[in-house]
Amino acid sequence: MKDLRIIFMGTPGFAVVTLKKLVESGYNIVGVITSPDKPAGRGRKIKESEVKQYAKSEGLNILQPVNLKDPQFLKELQALKANLQIVVAFRMLPKAVWNMPEYGTFNLHASLLPKYRGAAPINWAVINGESKSGITTFFLDEKIDTGEIILQEEVEIKEEYNAGDLHDILMEKGAGLVLKTVKLIEEDKLSTHPQDKALVSPAPKLFKDNCKINWNDDMLHIHNFIRGLSPFPAAWSLLTNNGEETEIKIYKTEYELSDHQYPLGKIIARPKELKAAVRGGYIKILELKVAGKRKMDSVSFLNGYRFSEDAKLH
Repeated sequence: MKDLRIIFMGTPGFAVVTLKKLVESGYNIVGVITSPDKPAGRGRKIKESEVKQYAKSEGLNILQPVNLKDPQFLKELQALKANLQIVVAFRMLPKAVWNMPEYGTFNLHASLLPKYRGAAPINWAVINGESKSGITTFFLDEKIDTGEIILQEEVEIKEEYNAGDLHDILMEKGAGLVLKTVKLIEEDKLSTHPQDKALVSPAPKLFKDNCKINWNDDMLHIHNFIRGLSPFPAAWSLLTNNGEETEIKIYKTEYELSDHQYPLGKIIARPKELKAAVRGGYIKILELKVAGKRKMDSVSFLNGYRFSEDAKLH
């Protein structure tokens, strides 16, 4: 059995579940590296990462480097004498960091690599209508998400799942897979295999521009696009109503096959139904948020909002 001295790197809640499992399993976490505190919200109060909050509650040693190539940080990292580093939802590491420990640095990625390499694998799997996703542990190397695969586990993506549902399932499964990976390293039973380059697909970062709904798109793709961005960052559209243009976020939809003659994006509003005309039918809007208002279901929204005859989404 190897005597492991582990450094954990991560920032959001997705990473906390894994760190918690490592701590509760009795592993020696000699350091936790997370993002620097930063102002957040309307009050611009300084916010600590969720990983930092948990690490503090456990009395773990915390480092928050601004620059991962900073000689002072590298010196502090070296002094911890870690022989294994684990990365979950952090940032790209320079070679000086990932190459430091004796047993390497491995990462947990929320896809079945080499599919969905990149920053938003959960969202893109749902957006693209995949029926399965999964988690992968792999050793870091020079490029992003390209290293040798250690373990993988498949997860079904049910039709009713949105990105948030898949996130939560992969978060729990991922923690278990990291534990299995650490045990293989500890017992010196590790074997890896290279990624199949023929299967590579990207999962690029999400920005406002690539979260806008295209109402000229295929009906099923619009539906999957919305659930793949729900609840965060959320798919959005412009709503023209009564001569005014407003931004609207849509969180939950159903689709309805139907022949119609309406222009694409036209709003059809009835007392308990809100839908938009698309190719081959309608997108029924079930949950939404109009700029300046709270998120609500469409029935509640229709109680206090009136659409003009020419209202449309675009």
